[in-house]
Amino acid sequence: MTEGIHASVYPTEVVAVSVQYNPTWRYSGNQLKRWRMKANVSREELGAASNYAPDTIKAMEQGVRMPTGRVLDVADGMCGADGLLSAAKDYVKAEKFPPRAQDFMEYEQQAVSLWWYEVVLIPGLLQTETYARRLISSFVPPLDDETIEERVTGRLERTELLTRKPMTAFSFALYEPVLRGPHVDKDQLLHLLEMGRRNNVSIQVLPYGRAMSSALMGQMVLLETQDRERFAYADGSSVSQLTSDVEVVSSYTERLSVIRAESLGSEGSVRFIEQMVDEL
Repeated sequence: MTEGIHASVYPTEVVAVSVQYNPTWRYSGNQLKRWRMKANVSREELGAASNYAPDTIKAMEQGVRMPTGRVLDVADGMCGADGLLSAAKDYVKAEKFPPRAQDFMEYEQQAVSLWWYEVVLIPGLLQTETYARRLISSFVPPLDDETIEERVTGRLERTELLTRKPMTAFSFALYEPVLRGPHVDKDQLLHLLEMGRRNNVSIQVLPYGRAMSSALMGQMVLLETQDRERFAYADGSSVSQLTSDVEVVSSYTERLSVIRAESLGSEGSVRFIEQMVDEL
């Protein structure tokens, strides 16, 4: 993939950057706030009646969280909305992926090759259901149960990319802290070993002792689509960037190449993970 990236001509469009909000959530939340204020109902009162904290009601009104059916129904009755708020239940729904990551997920589906480096978390494509659920359930601010289920389902559906035909070539490099995270259990490590045995999946481990400064600069993904478009992606706690800019793609390629060169080979990585399994 390295040679292909350096030999191609790239578009220079930044496809997605920064946090985005679901417009339906924002509109429904705004209507919820307007009806609540018109009826002189406080967030505390609405929260108590619907069994949500006032801060959660605020997040729903701002479109940060999905207004749930329970809140919409309770607010409809308390605010005398005559079904107008409850009607929003047919339009708001939990998203399978955070808004800021949805563009990347679309391109991921088109990938013919993908390189992925992680510093802290197991890559989404390699997560077990247990790991994914633990991770998604620990988000701050917390997600409602419906959103958690949708996100877990969406993450598990993504793993089908590893086995679909025609096959996509995957190369994962994992910094050692990824394997020692609080949500990693024996089943997750065994799952990594199983996935690494696939012909189209390569998994390398970068131990603490081999880490260089470029390995500490955060997560990154490089992918090439069926149309030979090449993208670089980085995901942070509040800001994500998906870009085809040649300078960014080239920089990511160089950095990832250095990390892969310092990482253990396939057999060494297998032994490293197997030793961790024996320690659990």
